[in-house]
Amino acid sequence: MSQKVLIEIKNLKKYFNIKKGVVLKAVDNVSFNIHKGETFGLVGESGCGKTTCGRVLTNIYSKTEGSVKYDGKEIGTMQKVDKRKFKKKAQMIFQDPYASLDPRMTIGDIIGEGIEVHFPELSSKEREDKITDLLKVIGLNSEHSARFPHELSGGQRQRVGIARALAVNPEFIVCDEPISALDVSIQAQIVNLLKKLQKTLGLTYLFISHDLSMVKHISDRIGVMYLGSIVELTTNESLYSNALHPYTKALISSIPIPDPTMEKGGRIKLEGEVPSPINPPKGCKFAGRCSECMDICKTEAPELKEIEVGHQVACHLYN
Repeated sequence: MSQKVLIEIKNLKKYFNIKKGVVLKAVDNVSFNIHKGETFGLVGESGCGKTTCGRVLTNIYSKTEGSVKYDGKEIGTMQKVDKRKFKKKAQMIFQDPYASLDPRMTIGDIIGEGIEVHFPELSSKEREDKITDLLKVIGLNSEHSARFPHELSGGQRQRVGIARALAVNPEFIVCDEPISALDVSIQAQIVNLLKKLQKTLGLTYLFISHDLSMVKHISDRIGVMYLGSIVELTTNESLYSNALHPYTKALISSIPIPDPTMEKGGRIKLEGEVPSPINPPKGCKFAGRCSECMDICKTEAPELKEIEVGHQVACHLYN
């Protein structure tokens, strides 16, 4: 992993106007960096803003406020030529491998679509050769090129989604819960494929998931999100050996351990429901579900601060 910062996010906000006077705060003041060649894991419960954050980073959604820079350039203010280059450099692998593939197109056409747009100088033969090569890279063969998505298994469809992302020679890929719709037996295969591709192609990943055990398997650093904000950010090893935020501790305690004799402590059960991002509570957003809540937590939102080198947490217990 390089020390070069490829993605720089500062005070990012993404709000959606639901109706007049009603605003959903999907991403609320998020800041983090992703280094070149790194896998940055983003974890949290459904609805915490992980996917929205990923879509802003790939310019599918425009930001409401804040700064998102790719290789030093602000994404939102890129000129037309730079935006076209950015679309090649930043790709996305979607959660549902069936819904994200056009059922009326063959696998070859799905993978070749981006090649045709971004590499118009290639001949038909060169394009077909590139598609065949990509199929081999993801563990399929040339015969799959003529098939349609419904003729493939879920794992094969997700491999096609990966090939489609790779087709334009990207540097950065947002993996948006790429294994959550797959059987457990297939999940590890896809994660191992992503790790292999990263090593051989020098890719940088934002890996979005609610599955902490899988994020641990693939990520270098991890950011934990809760209701639109990052509550803890540190290295893979530090998060699992020295979690600081009460929400992170609860998530880690819920990970099943195959060997009961290795179980440490009991599961931390969170009481109550996740507040609405339309009407988030004052102070700490987690206060209403936190067993260590103090008076200040109900009135003042904690800042994300570095407690140890490379370990940041947003909690009044440490501020």
